[in-house]
Amino acid sequence: MSRGAAVAAAYRQRDRLPRYWFANRLLLTLSGQRPVHTLLGHALPAAYDRLVELAPRAPLRPAGGRATAPVVRRCGEYRPRHGVIEAFARIASGDRLSALAFRLELGADARWRCAAVDLGPLA
Repeated sequence: MSRGAAVAAAYRQRDRLPRYWFANRLLLTLSGQRPVHTLLGHALPAAYDRLVELAPRAPLRPAGGRATAPVVRRCGEYRPRHGVIEAFARIASGDRLSALAFRLELGADARWRCAAVDLGPLA
């Protein structure tokens, strides 16, 4: 396997982790690349309401007309107890770096759902 193929495989594996899966979906919504309704069923009511409020402003949209599309550079997590992930992501767009924090909760159906979203002072 070539180095490029190995790196691509590692990224695919990483993106299956709940924190990265949600970070990427939230980024697509908050950068204006996907509509907020794509997160229906993946967010609890309070988090979904927050996304509905934030999405029209597209706070993670790249600045300028030719800026590169934003990407999740790194996403970490803290698990305060079973069934809860408090995650943070570094979002890069060109030379701009933004932060995204969110909380995931594991439902009785064994599916993770976003329970809270915070962009800090950008929002």
